[in-house]
Amino acid sequence: MNTLHVKTGDTAMVISGKNKGQQGKILSVDPAKQMVIIEGVNMRTLHQKPRRQGEVGGIVKSEGPIRSCKVMLVCPRCGKAARTGVKFLNDGAKTRVCKACGETI
Repeated sequence: MNTLHVKTGDTAMVISGKNKGQQGKILSVDPAKQMVIIEGVNMRTLHQKPRRQGEVGGIVKSEGPIRSCKVMLVCPRCGKAARTGVKFLNDGAKTRVCKACGETI
């Protein structure tokens, strides 16, 4: 099973590509394809036809997926993008930690 360094609900920053430097909350994660969707990042324009009678079609903007390798987690304590590590707690559970400040995420 593939796992990613970011999870749904985390705040992430894009580190490369046309959206470099943008931050947002992660809306969804697809570990099989190594893709994430971030709120307000990689916006795309969709031309939508009306499907039912009385419904209005038009141009809709939505977030597109971005590769997870182009995303870094933003540490809540530091406030900047940081690498993450894994720390084992006394009861054997794993937790993510910020490599820069050592804060548990």
